[in-house]
Formats: sequence, structure tokens, C-alpha cells
Amino acid sequence: MRNRRTVKELLVGAKDAAELMIDLAYAAIFFGDDALAREVLRLEDRVDELLVELRAVCMLAARTRDDADQLAGVLSMAVSIEGIADSAEDIARVVLKDLGVPAELRDDLRHATEITARVKIREENQLESASLRDLELPARTGMWVIAIRRDVDWVYGPDGDEVLREGDVLFLQGPRGGVDEVRQLAGAPPRELPEPVKRGKLSHLDRAVDLVVELKNVSEVAVGLAYSAILLRDVSLAGEVSVIEDQSDELFHQLEGWVLRAAKELDDPEELRGMLHLAAASERIVDAAQSMCRVIEDDGQPHPIIAAALSEADEIVAEATVAAGSRIDGRTLGQLKLHTETGMEVLAVQRGGRWVYRPRRNYGLKAGDRLLAIGPEEGAPRLREWSGDDRPEGDEGWLEPADLDD
Repeated sequence: MRNRRTVKELLVGAKDAAELMIDLAYAAIFFGDDALAREVLRLEDRVDELLVELRAVCMLAARTRDDADQLAGVLSMAVSIEGIADSAEDIARVVLKDLGVPAELRDDLRHATEITARVKIREENQLESASLRDLELPARTGMWVIAIRRDVDWVYGPDGDEVLREGDVLFLQGPRGGVDEVRQLAGAPPRELPEPVKRGKLSHLDRAVDLVVELKNVSEVAVGLAYSAILLRDVSLAGEVSVIEDQSDELFHQLEGWVLRAAKELDDPEELRGMLHLAAASERIVDAAQSMCRVIEDDGQPHPIIAAALSEADEIVAEATVAAGSRIDGRTLGQLKLHTETGMEVLAVQRGGRWVYRPRRNYGLKAGDRLLAIGPEEGAPRLREWSGDDRPEGDEGWLEPADLDD
């Protein structure tokens, strides 16, 4: 009989799986890829299994009223994670049910700064029996392996010692051009994505597409900021998630208007159904992120298990302040290539009391900027070094796992 997993292990597994589901679901949309969509459904089953076990463990652990009160936050977190996973499944089903997605939307999503891809290692390949560290895929292709599926088992955020095997299914993030490079190494044929159609005057459909893409972006940021708020115990960040939730409501209302106008322009307005389903699911992801923040908004202190689980998850949250004359000061995100060089992706930048979410490649950083980034644990000290932030570990938002086990 399998040993019962701890609350922390179950929470980490569910969080990592739900986050991966979001990435894969959006990727399934812009590639029109049924295989990616089915991977999302596989993960949804896994999340359900983990959360059922989590609830059982919490009930067994609650021996007193105080125990129950403390674990209520954990169960609330579980509900939010379940909401994120369910919404990601809804996005994937847009592809599987062939609800229709306008080509203009796929063009916009495909040519984002970074995309997510699924690549299976074929019989004839250049990857098997080598570790990720030796392969140096980020340096060779710009692509990072964010997860591996090996038969029915999953490896989230694999480390450099992970050795690849024939049959492994790799899930990667990085620039569009790197996808075919990894596919070639894995023995798979290139995708050869078409170039986007150049826009002339913006149509009603173009405006609707822009709003869907913006909803996708704010949903991803909301989840990252919610985890950041909980891990850093920052009520002001939780407030930012509420601001994003209000913004997502307004975006969806605007979208409905543009979709109605676009329907008059199209020969087949049925293709707009998938876009509305996608937008509604993105909005529900933001709602779940806001709900998650209640664990610190109520009393300012989440259960230690929640913070410990987030600190040991696939990716961690790091915060750094840019110092004058540092490597980052005065340069754009595109020039810095932070993700490739440090593994960290900038979620938001705070400047003068205001936040900029998902800053673009041409966004210039300067002294005094507060960066909020997500990535592997080893990337956090690199980010601080590049920023010229010499605060010691454990100071002002830099949380070590050991600090959270009390």
C-alpha cells in the first residue's frame, strides 16, 4: 500500500500541475493541437486525485477545533487551485470540441514573446541518455524544459541532473524559433508555423482578439501575483490581484461588445464561440487567483504549510530592487535576456508606487524598480546579483524554506 503523502506534498503537486495546465491549455489554442489539449485533461485528473487525497489528509489531521481553523486556509487554497485547473480544462476543450478560434487570434498568441510547446523524444534523436545540464537546451535553443511526462509519471521543474529517455514527452517554454530546434533534436519533424498576416486598419474582430490576448496575459499574471502575495505575506500584492480582477471584468465586458460587432462582419460567426469560451475561462482563472489571496487578507498570516509548500514548488517567487549602476540598470528586458541567463521571468515591475504587469521586451529598467519574478530556486540569487541587490537571504521577501517549517 502506498504511503500517504503529506499536506505539503499534495499541495505542491496540485499547484504545479494546475500551473502547467494553464500553459498547455493556451498552447493548445494557438497551435490548434489536440495532443496538447489531451495533456491538459490528463493533468486535470491528476489534480483531482491530489486534491481528494489532500482533503482526506486534512480531515484526519484536524483533531481539535483549532486544528480545523488552521487547516481551513489550506482547504481554501485547494478550492482555488481546483478552480484554476477546471478553467484550464475548459480552455483545452475549446480545441477538442472544435468550437472555432479565429486565425487572427492564433497569430497573436503564436507570436508572443514566449510560447509553450510539447515535444516527444522519438526513436532517432539526439537527446536521450543525456542530462539536461549537459544538453544546455536554453543556450542552444532558448527553450526551457518546464516538465516531463514519462508514461503516467510527471516531473515538474526538472533539475540539471534529469536524464532524458526515448519516449519522454517534454514541455518547454521559450521563443517561437526554438520549438523547431528542439523538435529536430528530438527526432520530430518541424512545425513550420506560418507568418502572421499583416494588419491594416483594425477591424472589430481585431479589437476582440486583442482583448482576448489581454485577458490571457492578466490571468497568468494574477496567478503569479497571488502566489507571490502568499509567499511574501504581502497584503498590498493581494490588493493588486483584486485590481487585476476588476480589470478582467471590464475587459470581458468590452470583449462582448466587440464580438457582437464582429459577428456582423463575418461569413461564419460561429468561430467566435471558441473565443468567448476562452475569454470566460481566463476570467475565471483571475477569480480563482483573487479567492486564493483571502488566506492572507483575512488575518495576514497563511498557515505555515501553505508558505512552505509554495517555497518548495516547481518555481519560486523572487523579489529584487534594482540598484544604480547595476547590470540591469538602464537596460531593457530584451537586452538582458533574463529568462535565458538566470531562469527568472519578470512577472511585474513596481515603479513609483505603481505596478506594470508582464512588461514587454522593450521595457527599460532603472534604479529603484522593484522586480517580482518567478523561476527556479537557483535563479533567485542570480537575479539579485544582476540587480545589485545585496540584501542577505531571508531579508524583505526573500524566504528560505527553512524559515517556513516552524
